[in-house]
Amino acid sequence: MARRIADLTTESLDALLGERAVVALVPVGSVEPHGPHLPLGTDTVISEAAIARAATLLEGDPSRPLFALLAPAIPYGVTCFAEGFAGAISVPAAALTAFARAVVEGYLAAGFSHVCLVNNHLEPAHDAAVRAAVAGLAAGRASVACPLSRRWGRTLSPEFKSGACHAGRYETSLVLAAAPATVNTLAAAALPDLDVSLSDGIKAGKHSFRAMGLDHAYTGAPARATAAEGDELLDRLGTMIATEVLESLASI
Repeated sequence: MARRIADLTTESLDALLGERAVVALVPVGSVEPHGPHLPLGTDTVISEAAIARAATLLEGDPSRPLFALLAPAIPYGVTCFAEGFAGAISVPAAALTAFARAVVEGYLAAGFSHVCLVNNHLEPAHDAAVRAAVAGLAAGRASVACPLSRRWGRTLSPEFKSGACHAGRYETSLVLAAAPATVNTLAAAALPDLDVSLSDGIKAGKHSFRAMGLDHAYTGAPARATAAEGDELLDRLGTMIATEVLESLASI
């Protein structure tokens, strides 16, 4: 379990900063519908759970001794595709970029060696806004870890790679592993498989879940989800985060 910055005292954090390099891992998510079975905060839940796996990897690397800490989340994002559903809370891309940039710069000014924004809300405009938040910073100071990039997407499940993965088997499995009490398993079991690729819909110029035919804000196969699959996927996402951090640090 990663140590949480919010749980530390100023004295205990100061001691860590004085001992070795410290990395802040900042979960980025959204408040948006994920079908009738997953919580509105699903993307943040996934980011936080993946960070816990990454922290273990980062602190266990003898080649670069460091502390990896779980920072308080940035839980709001650009959620235009979910417009019209209860709980779709969207912020402008420019506002997200400015806020995330200020958070990153705040940690760096406070003595952290590196900040990684860990994003699991995969709306393209949101991903672009998050990446813009670290643009132009000095090499090695900040990074973004997100499975939307082809490098990491191809390491994940077949459903993820198909694009039919919003609140489907992929995300439902992850939340079953990370926060099972938040999943309405009866509702998930009753949902039919949907083979609607979000990536194909976006390429076709569609700009909302409803336009793609996602009347219940999900696609994929949530009924097929398992905690075991989610546990394996969290390991892969943890590897993604740790690799992005270490490669960025190596560029200094």
